[in-house]
Amino acid sequence: MGLISLKYRRPKHVNKEEFLRSYTSISENETGNPSLKSGHSGPPSGVPDALTFDRIINGGTCPPCTIRDFMNYLIYIEHAAENLQFFLWYRDYVKRFNEINISEAQLSPEWTQTMEDEATAKIQKNAVDKMRKEPKVAVIFKGTDFEKGASDTVVEIKDPFSTPPPTPSLNDTTSIFSGSQLSSHQVQAQDAFNAAGATQPFTIQPFRAELDRVISTYLADSAPRQLNLSSREQKAAIQALSRTTHPSALRSVARGVEATLRRQAHPNFVRWSICNGNPARVTFARGLGVGVIACATLGALLLTLSGAARGWRALFAVGWVLGIATLVAAAKGMCVVLHGLHHRHVRPWELFEDPCSSSSSSPTSFDESELEEQGKRGKGKNSFDSFGSSNSYEDEPWVVRYERRGVVRRVFDREVWIREPALRQVQDVIFAQSLLAAVLGAAVLTAVFVSVPAGGFF
Repeated sequence: MGLISLKYRRPKHVNKEEFLRSYTSISENETGNPSLKSGHSGPPSGVPDALTFDRIINGGTCPPCTIRDFMNYLIYIEHAAENLQFFLWYRDYVKRFNEINISEAQLSPEWTQTMEDEATAKIQKNAVDKMRKEPKVAVIFKGTDFEKGASDTVVEIKDPFSTPPPTPSLNDTTSIFSGSQLSSHQVQAQDAFNAAGATQPFTIQPFRAELDRVISTYLADSAPRQLNLSSREQKAAIQALSRTTHPSALRSVARGVEATLRRQAHPNFVRWSICNGNPARVTFARGLGVGVIACATLGALLLTLSGAARGWRALFAVGWVLGIATLVAAAKGMCVVLHGLHHRHVRPWELFEDPCSSSSSSPTSFDESELEEQGKRGKGKNSFDSFGSSNSYEDEPWVVRYERRGVVRRVFDREVWIREPALRQVQDVIFAQSLLAAVLGAAVLTAVFVSVPAGGFF
């Protein structure tokens, strides 16, 4: 792990609009370099080499920068855990598919880029044709020989006593099964195929049942972990899955998900991890910094108006250094007191996992091994299930309990040791930057007050 320069800057917060602009620009300008399109062009600015996306995913980091911490961040902070869940599943699926027998793999041929382009073009054409047919039929055919036929068509559709149009039938292979005989995932997958205008797939293809669960979990409308895909991307993926179970069928989806994780979620996670205090503690630190600066300035002003020697005013430089350093560090989400101990506050969802945690002998200490065990028993364990339920957490007990927690108690919440060396080094650099800014600011203020003649008012 190399040294970090004093010029270090935290990763910039990447919102959805900025990510889409950068990803679209890369996709258009660097089409010949797939590594850039997939997000492998190096870590984002401000992310140390020891905290890269690949190191976190491959388990090469320590708390609070592990893959479990990343997953919790996506669940509770960014609300986009489905991206990491799908990414982990797809990476494992590619590995498992490449290990099957050749005879089985031949049942699911590769979905080429040409086939994907043709499917996308067909989807666009169908969308255009549908938009052209949507205007009122009666208005289009008004004044023509087809006016009566058009009117009859409209009346027939709106007649509440008419027989509804038949549901599009499945192929002969699946139509013999009733809904109760099919799994819920298979039924939802069949509905998704019908909605996308795709034919029902061959059930003898390898991993077909698993991919039905993928469709019902990540791709179908109202899926519990529905990915943020456009209608065209969704239909193109479902069209591909109706033809083959080869991993290339989800290549475009996986590429977009990985790019989102690498270029948006990952730098935001590193930026968030640098903050060692909860919002209440950081706000308290800011107020403390402003208060110390105000007190030092008031004291220097009183000495300036008095008849005391000028040299005494320089003593308030200590207060300015402490106040400015505290304020600058708090502006970057850090509490200097916690940093001095290399501690961080325990996250709200970690506080109440263990019912015995409230009986801890120390209100400000927390055992790291106990915290990890609680994470394994809590949401973190379920969140790594590729086909689990939705990622909502509003019904978890800690939400209500933390809302009832007093502000003063939040300021002095439990603390835990930061075990990741790279993160501690980043925080050391930020603290050094805050201290340097404080020394420069205090020097300017001291020079101003010392140079002013004594007022001699008292």
